[in-house]
Amino acid sequence: MKRTIVIVDDHVLIANALSSIISNFSQFEVLYVCENGNDFQEKLKTKAIPDIVLLDVSMPVMNGFETAKWLKETHPNILIMALSMQDDEQSLIKMIKNGAKGYMLKNVHPKELENALNSVVQKGHYFPEWAASKIFTSMNDDNIDAKLKLKISDREIEFLKYTTSEMTYKEISEKMFCSPRTVENYRDSLFEKLELKTRVGLAVYALKNGYSE
Repeated sequence: MKRTIVIVDDHVLIANALSSIISNFSQFEVLYVCENGNDFQEKLKTKAIPDIVLLDVSMPVMNGFETAKWLKETHPNILIMALSMQDDEQSLIKMIKNGAKGYMLKNVHPKELENALNSVVQKGHYFPEWAASKIFTSMNDDNIDAKLKLKISDREIEFLKYTTSEMTYKEISEKMFCSPRTVENYRDSLFEKLELKTRVGLAVYALKNGYSE
């Protein structure tokens, strides 16, 4: 049985192009296309609920962040794959926080798109290489997580919570009433303890372990 998809994107050409590409995938089919989150909300009242939503991050009326958060609260079984023109960390962190299980750039190659959709269905996630994908394989080992929690100080946990926000490291230092250098020390210490290399990795770890703001 094919997995069903809805595309939510205000760029008609991109949405239609994605729909056309997906029509060539034997495992997936597009049910319908929406212009923004509000349009999607309205169509869900009368149309079929999809397995996957390809969700544009930047849209008028109701953007991807708002739509993802709403889906997380009302339709948690729908798998959200975020679409973006940019690979910035803040958008990725915010979309993960709001329930996205995957993140793709709009210039993705058709084969990678197919692999990404399969990964979301089979593994529960798909994120690009720059998002430090190895963190997702280690996220399944609860025993390791339990041990790591014991090594993390209260101040490092406080810092972890802020990594899921849109604040810069300087702004985080002001919130924590310490110097930017001290915040960098917390970051570097967590990088070493958790074997991570990026802020995205720290944010995902924080979200998984309930350390988000």
